[in-house]
Amino acid sequence: MNLLNNFFKKLNNPVPAFVQTKLEKDGSNEPTLNSKPKTTFRDVAGLEEIKEELFEVVDFMKSPEKYQKMGAKIPKGILFYGPPGTGKTLLASAVAGETNSSFFNVTGSEFVEKYVGVGAKRVRTLFEKARKEAPSIIFIDEIDAIGAKRHLESNNEKDQTLNQLLVEMDGFNKDSNIIIIGATNRLDLLDDALLRPGRFDRHIHISSPNVKTRYEILKVHTNNKPLDKTVDLDLLAKKTHGFNGAHLANIANEAAIYAVRDASEVITSEHFDRALERVIAGVESKSSALIEKEKKIVSYHEAGHALVSNILNLCKIQKISIVPRGEALGYVLQLPDEDRYIYTKTELISKIQILLAGKAAEELIFNHQSTGAKDDLQKVTDIATNMVCDYGMSKLGLITIDKNNKNFLTESIQNEINNIINTCYDKTLKLLKQNINDLHIVSKFLFENETMTCNELEDLIRKEAAN
Repeated sequence: MNLLNNFFKKLNNPVPAFVQTKLEKDGSNEPTLNSKPKTTFRDVAGLEEIKEELFEVVDFMKSPEKYQKMGAKIPKGILFYGPPGTGKTLLASAVAGETNSSFFNVTGSEFVEKYVGVGAKRVRTLFEKARKEAPSIIFIDEIDAIGAKRHLESNNEKDQTLNQLLVEMDGFNKDSNIIIIGATNRLDLLDDALLRPGRFDRHIHISSPNVKTRYEILKVHTNNKPLDKTVDLDLLAKKTHGFNGAHLANIANEAAIYAVRDASEVITSEHFDRALERVIAGVESKSSALIEKEKKIVSYHEAGHALVSNILNLCKIQKISIVPRGEALGYVLQLPDEDRYIYTKTELISKIQILLAGKAAEELIFNHQSTGAKDDLQKVTDIATNMVCDYGMSKLGLITIDKNNKNFLTESIQNEINNIINTCYDKTLKLLKQNINDLHIVSKFLFENETMTCNELEDLIRKEAAN
């Protein structure tokens, strides 16, 4: 590279593009990948059990003698798997920071090339650098890009890259101060040879945080923000069931942006509520004003959802709105105040009824079928399909039906799904007919005010019952 540079300098010409490209392909001018992160376990909120698992690895790298006395070997590889946004990359960085190790952060796609042998060479180069700068942490994000299962029709270049990775992982000495950490959202795609002990010794599932962990994450992301005394992080943690760390960081950031927009000196609970709506439902479409006919239809549609939800009392309503957000013309914001992981058949039926209530209200009042229930019907179909195929909640019996058997039972499965949905729809129609006055009152309030809180809904229904 230097000789070529000097040669072209003498000619007063820059290095031609084709020569530069060739040099980069050959790996002669590769960028330095390593760094020493300052992130530690203190920067990772929650995930205490996982941090305990990783602390053993950290302690081994700091004090290998006490483990060697017991004949213990350091785990060669750790595989993080779970949904996106749960902190896999952050944890890997924290392990490097705790051990003061060189951190090589790469993604699986960086090894994928159309030229045969390039991916394998990049793997070798990476591991050579890691050995020279040990102690090292090699973090391969989205490892399924190179670690997918091999089969007869698989790409030859990908197979060679994976083979080289397997060889390198086996090639470490037992006392080597190098740890490989992989991360994936799709554990089922990975090759069995990659998953076996001796390569990835520890498989650690990182799931969406529970209410306690969400509170800790919110504390971290609001630590440097001026919060008003009215902000209750504990309540916000309860409202955000199913949210991951990335979502919570986004909510805290959006709340701060809303505070700046309002020229406020502190971030209030109202800013957090607006941020929550922004993350869940999308941007408020102030310019997308509905024509009066559509506004009336949306008012009854959302009133149907809200009324049936209030009657069945499955999940507390936070807000009802007919102000368009994102692709939705209206929405009912339901945020559970507790973590739920198990649902009964009755509760799933209630969920379907609440989702069908908008469509049922439209049919009851306008005697039509509209396109406004598209998203509701998609969710209804998913729940009913899971009830039949995964949860054994149909006449097909207490069985789970995998992809192979679905092809043979397509008609039976479809009949059961339709039976569940049609039964729920009939029940919902009956429920709305019995409460038709409440439906009119709630719809009228929404049409005039565009939004409604849970307290306003309950007050309206209470006044109607008193009359």
